[in-house]
Amino acid sequence: MTATRPATLTFNRIEARPVVIKLKRPIQARIGSVTDFPVILIDLHTNEGIVGKSYLEPYVVSSMKYLIAMLNDLSVALKGRQVAPTEVYNVARKSLHLVGYQGLSTIAVAGLDMAAWDALAKAADMPLCTFLGGSVGPVNAYNSNGLWLVPPESAEQEAIELRDEGNFTALKMRMGREHLRDDLRTLEAVRKGVGEDMRLMVDFNQSLHIADAMLRLRVVDDLGFEWIEEPLLYDNFDGYAKLASDLRTPLQMGENFYGPLDLHRALQMKACDLVMPDFMRIGGVTGWMRAAGIAGTAGVPMSTHFYPEVGAHVMRVTESAHWLEWIDWVNPVLQKPYEVKNGQVVIPDAPGLGMEWDEDFVRSASIEL
Repeated sequence: MTATRPATLTFNRIEARPVVIKLKRPIQARIGSVTDFPVILIDLHTNEGIVGKSYLEPYVVSSMKYLIAMLNDLSVALKGRQVAPTEVYNVARKSLHLVGYQGLSTIAVAGLDMAAWDALAKAADMPLCTFLGGSVGPVNAYNSNGLWLVPPESAEQEAIELRDEGNFTALKMRMGREHLRDDLRTLEAVRKGVGEDMRLMVDFNQSLHIADAMLRLRVVDDLGFEWIEEPLLYDNFDGYAKLASDLRTPLQMGENFYGPLDLHRALQMKACDLVMPDFMRIGGVTGWMRAAGIAGTAGVPMSTHFYPEVGAHVMRVTESAHWLEWIDWVNPVLQKPYEVKNGQVVIPDAPGLGMEWDEDFVRSASIEL
């Protein structure tokens, strides 16, 4: 730490701003479609002048007004307190005992947590991964920016485009169309475009019931996917356990785990072979590190969901690190977006997360709630 850097930081205020980003390739899944992607930019201001930055991606534009109200409440409650993410995480989680951990409250706490870790790493003049005890280096990633439920005839060219966005060796595609034959036609088109050596993950986005899943996944099981992701509603752990026992392809879940205990419960029930927590639900960096300890002890590979900037750093200190999900949807708000080279995310050698907002874009994309 340089002599001019503060040893501790103190909360001054939290500034939360809503923006909406037009997606280049809109989300198209059986459970819904998204063209306008909501993002909350969080600036954690400290008395020492260091500003921690993070963002939240709550999917639904209308949800931002509730999350920003919660963040404003946290701003008042934490003013004057030391920026100590683990302590703040514990206090915030305990405050949710009566209302329950799942939902928007946990998401707000996660946004605060990520900004607090960014601030502390900046104060130490270290990239977050180094501050956490690791080192700056590449992180293996797959491109998840497309191949939603697009027509089979357009999948070939889209797969090529996705591969070439960063010389990727792995892509995620989606299934769950009304007819399985259309899913299979799409896979054929993707393989025609990018070849048999491309590693493919498939996500059903919770679109199947258990009977349909048992029929479809027995066919999909023989198609060489790296994993099958979320075929059922996320909370049907009993159904997932049944599928996991029947399938040869690894079963992936976890983006809807609310806190590390959900991950622990899923592993206890043998509901999955792989886990991929989402930062806004698992509890930010603090929640991720606690969940990573559970997954590492169990020897279960752990991948990220969204938030690639945070994800790249924590994967460098995650014992069972597997794949980083590359999503570039937030790039327009960043002055210097992270880069992908040869299928790996490049962590910038900059303090904290290395994120600064492009204020010109922010002004153009800001909305009134």
